[in-house]
Amino acid sequence: MTHLQRFLPAAVMLLASAVKGQQARPDPHVGYLYPAGGQAGASFEVVAGGQFLQGANAAYVTGGGVTVKVTDYARALSPKQLGDAGKVIRQLVRDRIAEKMGRRAPSFEGRKSPAAAASADKPVVKSESKSDVLEASKTGKGADGKKAKDDEEKIELPDHPWLRDLEKKDLTELRLLAARLFDPKRQQNSQLGEMVFMKVTIDPDATPGDRELRIGSRAGLTNPMVFQIGQAPEVLEIEPNDPKSRDIVPSKQGPGTVGALAFFDTPIEQPVFDVPVLINGQIRPGDVDRFRFRARRGQRLVIETHARHLIPYLADAVPGWFQATLALFDAKGDEIAFTDDFRFDPDPVLFFEVPQDGEYQLEIRDSIYRGREDFVYRVTIGEKPFVTRIFPLGGPEGVPTVATIGGWNLRGNQLPLDTRPGGPALRMVTAPKGQWQPNPIPYAVDTLPEILESESNNDPKHAQKVVLPLIVNGRIETPGDADVFRFEGRAGDEVVAEIVARRLRSPLDSLLRLTDESGDILQWNDDFMPKEGHLHKDDQGWITHHADSYVRCRLPKNGTYYVHVLDAQQAGGDAHAYRLRLSPPRPDFALRIVPSSLNIPAGRPAPVRVYALRADGFRGEIELSLKNTPPGFSISGARIPAGCDSVRFTVCAPPKPMKTPVSIHFVGQAVIGGQTVTRPAVPAEDMMQAFLWRHLAPSQELLVANAGFGRFGGDIRLADERTVRIAPGGEAEFRVRMPKGSLTDALQWELSDPPKGLSLGPVRPDDGGVTFVVRADAGMAASGSAGNLIIEAFTEISPKGAKGSSAGQKRRASAGVLPAIPFEIAQK
Repeated sequence: MTHLQRFLPAAVMLLASAVKGQQARPDPHVGYLYPAGGQAGASFEVVAGGQFLQGANAAYVTGGGVTVKVTDYARALSPKQLGDAGKVIRQLVRDRIAEKMGRRAPSFEGRKSPAAAASADKPVVKSESKSDVLEASKTGKGADGKKAKDDEEKIELPDHPWLRDLEKKDLTELRLLAARLFDPKRQQNSQLGEMVFMKVTIDPDATPGDRELRIGSRAGLTNPMVFQIGQAPEVLEIEPNDPKSRDIVPSKQGPGTVGALAFFDTPIEQPVFDVPVLINGQIRPGDVDRFRFRARRGQRLVIETHARHLIPYLADAVPGWFQATLALFDAKGDEIAFTDDFRFDPDPVLFFEVPQDGEYQLEIRDSIYRGREDFVYRVTIGEKPFVTRIFPLGGPEGVPTVATIGGWNLRGNQLPLDTRPGGPALRMVTAPKGQWQPNPIPYAVDTLPEILESESNNDPKHAQKVVLPLIVNGRIETPGDADVFRFEGRAGDEVVAEIVARRLRSPLDSLLRLTDESGDILQWNDDFMPKEGHLHKDDQGWITHHADSYVRCRLPKNGTYYVHVLDAQQAGGDAHAYRLRLSPPRPDFALRIVPSSLNIPAGRPAPVRVYALRADGFRGEIELSLKNTPPGFSISGARIPAGCDSVRFTVCAPPKPMKTPVSIHFVGQAVIGGQTVTRPAVPAEDMMQAFLWRHLAPSQELLVANAGFGRFGGDIRLADERTVRIAPGGEAEFRVRMPKGSLTDALQWELSDPPKGLSLGPVRPDDGGVTFVVRADAGMAASGSAGNLIIEAFTEISPKGAKGSSAGQKRRASAGVLPAIPFEIAQK
């Protein structure tokens, strides 16, 4: 079936659906999970914070062995609700302190205390006193010295999970709750203001590592979040746990305000952990978390942080992620180790050989003392294996390859690599497993012949001779080292020199130079990163320093040429490995599809975007198709025109509603050098970093869920199934057939995310369909460009009053989109 023969809900059904409230709104979004994982075999509560989460009723985790049940939902407490909660908690604390001091709490004259009332079926209490908590608890008088009086103010607490059963909480629990609710540095953030509470159970034999968790509701699926399955015993931080721990209770300064702080005299006693242990925590504004643990002399501890790994990018923070730091203190309180990263990775890893038995303290904070709910971390302390270097960084396809590895707590230094044909070019491997799952290691597999660098080759005089095409596996072994390779070239030959190092987690910051026999530099490059505006178009998605170098040059004459490999920062060492490709251009492409969670009403289309990551000058057309996907799905406009780097197309869900989300898969095909090349389309999230830069962060799978209700039908198609061709400065007319009675005159039509220079002209609906006119601005529409038109229908809704009368201003609601319609701008 062609892209012009798709089923879509009849416009009348779209309109009815919109009137029932199924109007366009942002998809549900999760900003953090806490904790962001758990130990295999454990059952525990996870809180997801985000926006548009109301109605959450399910959660889905990739891989097997994890079950999740949604147990509750709550909105952020308003200032007034916080003020009311503060009054109740203040009175409860007053009661507890009075009990602790052996004094009788103030009488409530036969009525329930605020705590008891707050814990009743209806969260309604009487505020018994507005006196200062500590002063009243000690003297029975308020801060003004007068006897406390009842003010009979009625307080109604919201049904929030944190505010239930307040009467049953002891002093420690109340102190923890106060610390959570009344941090004076905490700022409200609507993007994190809603919470979903989940009960997570992990099977004992669940495979450790990264998973993805999405929450489902009537509005559809959320974005995926990293959820980890660990091996060590896990604990949650207990606030306050900073070096100067002090607890806070809301003080009296009026409803809805936190005001000054009243501090308890005795801090909460923090536990001392035995290793191994995995600590889950959150950093709030200005927060510093400290943890005590026991260690024995001679232990080789790896203290590994996952923070940025859990949430790669923050759109509204600079730097655009949680930049954690680790510090280690001995029993005397002296700092004995510090780190703020692991090489170029912002997540710090601290390696510590224990000098003597005893207690140690680990401190974690943000490097510039920022913080909020999504500054989530997981820190593992233990004698876990951790690979710090590998050589070579890959091998030739089909050739047995064994790499040498080094690091901490490893069982050996030899690691076989899987180079079997048919797999991806970038693969992952882990060192031999013992009690712990080692950190995964990326490596590359290629079809070109490969050799090892041969020292000493530090200058052109001693350059290593190579014959193209090939891949050289090398290392910059010492600071200031340089590797030089020479080859014979002919005039007009085009040569590519490419370093792959940073993409394989090597610390090398490469610099490439191509010189001729006279030493003249023909081309050089330090960092290489294709970009489209503010979008970084790399295949990794998480790297921000694109340190791998790339040179492409047409040789001017016959002769000898030299390729120089250096470290731009004059660094070097066993870990500074690289793969140098020397070859003619090898045109190729990779694909990314965003978003990785699609919410589509049954039988209706929704737009998605596919990006082509083109390599070595490939500019050809790419055709997309579905693969290994449940029946009933269809796509329209799934073609990336030649020379184009991205296009929006539409995916239509099956007419029959799906009970649970399903995974769908795309592949792209192109003809390169007379051969058909097929590449998978990797699902990804378009994530913003620090207000500006955008990255395509890969996801584990592309899930589709139904969002919306109703029984849909109706065959809608173009009357003429040809590509719409428009002359620059001109216009083109096309007609879309629709079932009779579709009420198309009640809809407003717009181009969704219109291509540059294109606009929608007059729309003429009739009983058999709609005729559209699209116009191309002569100065803005690029001659020869191509893509898709996605037309969206809107209707206006009048809010109804109590008696059915109109109440308030009309609101626009989306009634859905038409299938993508291909277009071309004619050549001038």
